[in-house]
Amino acid sequence: MFKYIVKRLLISLLILFGVSIIIYTMVRMMPNDYVDLKFATQLQTGAIKQEDVDRFKELYGIGDSSFAGIAKGYFNWITKLLQGDLGNSFKYDKPVAQVIGENMWISFAIAAVATVLQFLIAIPLGISSATHQYSIRDYSVTVFTMIGLSLPTYFFAAIVIKVFAVDLGWLPANGLIDATKDYAETFAGGIEKMWDIVQHLVLPIFVSVILSIGGLMRYTRTNTLEVLGADYIRTARAKGMSESKVIYVHAFRNTMIPLATLLAGILPSLFGGMMITEQVFGIDGIGRLAYQALKEGDIPFIMGYNMFLAVLTVIGTLCSDIMYSIVDPRVKLGK
Repeated sequence: MFKYIVKRLLISLLILFGVSIIIYTMVRMMPNDYVDLKFATQLQTGAIKQEDVDRFKELYGIGDSSFAGIAKGYFNWITKLLQGDLGNSFKYDKPVAQVIGENMWISFAIAAVATVLQFLIAIPLGISSATHQYSIRDYSVTVFTMIGLSLPTYFFAAIVIKVFAVDLGWLPANGLIDATKDYAETFAGGIEKMWDIVQHLVLPIFVSVILSIGGLMRYTRTNTLEVLGADYIRTARAKGMSESKVIYVHAFRNTMIPLATLLAGILPSLFGGMMITEQVFGIDGIGRLAYQALKEGDIPFIMGYNMFLAVLTVIGTLCSDIMYSIVDPRVKLGK
């Protein structure tokens, strides 16, 4: 196992190196860069000249957009990375590592809670749908699944805000705390502030859960139907074993085997999947900051954020392989 993990990590370093080249090249090939966007108005009004803009580009290290210039820029970036420096964000004027470290936790909290709820809801519903195939319950779950898969995040979030925040006024729709309140620096004030934050997070978590459980429910239903048709399930039933024991003892574990592969996408999705949700609900998490940085061509932050997601993807894939070998003893990890 140890040799396998070490081998995978060494291979992952090569993969991350290739990913970094692709991402950096794509970012540098964007039609507009940070300097162009920042000084577009001043350039149009004549407040500054093109020569001044070109000088700023040289200062930011993005002046030469030729192949040689891109290669030089990437070499400078990778050299700093090997020294533990992700560079300074153009937009936020802070070290990239600091911006990610300060803003990743709220995104992680929202996505982690949503992921746990997703599994707690989707897997039982998927199993129930499979064990009651072609029933009203099965058709209801199928319709619910299609709704979750079809609705865009921004559209469903707008509906949720309209209903629960605007019309009913039950929950806040924007930000993390109520800007009109001044919480006292006491234990009671801290509890009140925490409750305010929880209320602000209910709608983003609700939207994330509803839009994500559809695929997992369908996946669970399909796997359960396949397992329920296996010979050993028919044998267990022929021996007089109770239906609940057949499903939740014998069938459930084998149903979970394909679901273990989903672990590969869970870690990066905890941070990368919240971009649109945070934008709609005005939450300054890492996803929203990355979206703003991408719009303005903040190369250091875009690189740092995407490499962060790439590392999480590699770790998630490794965890998925290990979990697969745990839930299915027939699978042996190679040396």
